[in-house]
Amino acid sequence: MTQGPSPTPRRRGPSEAGRRRPAALHAEPPEGNAARPARLIARETADETLAVGLAQPWFGDLYHLALRLPWSCFLLGGIVFYIAANALFALLYLLQPGAIANARPGSFGDAFFFSVQTIATLGYGVMSPATLYANLVVTIETAVGLMLLALATGLVFARFSRPTARVLFSRVAVIGPHNGRPTLSLRLANQRRNQILQAEATVTLLRDEQTAEGPMIRRFYELRLTRYRTPVLAMTFTVMHEIDRDSPLHGATAASLLADNAELVVTASGVDETIAQRVHARTSYLPDEIRWNHRFVDVIGWTEDGSRVIDYRRFHDTVPLPAET
Repeated sequence: MTQGPSPTPRRRGPSEAGRRRPAALHAEPPEGNAARPARLIARETADETLAVGLAQPWFGDLYHLALRLPWSCFLLGGIVFYIAANALFALLYLLQPGAIANARPGSFGDAFFFSVQTIATLGYGVMSPATLYANLVVTIETAVGLMLLALATGLVFARFSRPTARVLFSRVAVIGPHNGRPTLSLRLANQRRNQILQAEATVTLLRDEQTAEGPMIRRFYELRLTRYRTPVLAMTFTVMHEIDRDSPLHGATAASLLADNAELVVTASGVDETIAQRVHARTSYLPDEIRWNHRFVDVIGWTEDGSRVIDYRRFHDTVPLPAET
């Protein structure tokens, strides 16, 4: 039995195309070297989880996008949009010959710079609208320029006034004995030369577990900390969780955490004394970022004149502990 020609595929719209299930999507992570632990809290772009089938209302969320963009992309995008808007209005002026007085006939450069003067309401007076059509375009461009100026001012102010925290997290977490008991430890510090008041930290363990019905689910376990709050975060703050029988990490090993796709999510928040607003920061640790039977290097010391000093050059350093006999 021969197979007839395949029907012409129907063209899908953008929303329908976004709902398609990719052929490379699998229910389980790949095995071997291709497996890469998924990180809930992205440290960099490569850590971000891909979203499939999610609607992308980019136009309706431009404000949020403009706030999340890096400053370099934000400024570059603003310049490109400004040039494109002036180029569009320059083409509109060129649609009618002689629309701009004292401009060279058919000169895109003169029309472009006249648009720049109009949209910014500069009005040097060398070139001016000469026809009714040009005056109508000038009216529309001036209104657009006023709205763009208001939007740009609001976005720049919102980006500058948004409270941010510069909290330094250790690149790794350690598990080792503390007062004779196995303890998970990580540390954080305030990178600014001020203080964070009523600073709090939380640590949550994420791992895959199989339910009684068979499906795998992602469970969250909040770890009980020895001390989760400090009145003032001016130097370093070591967050510790004692691994006892009630701990979700009791009996865990590096291999078991890796098999469970485990992740430690750490959040820190507090009130910045300079701006009197609450700030927050977060990070996460994958199984290969947890060092077993290690401790952090001491970073707090004293100078010869008796001043306290913190050596941030060794903030992330750890040392192995002697093996128990």
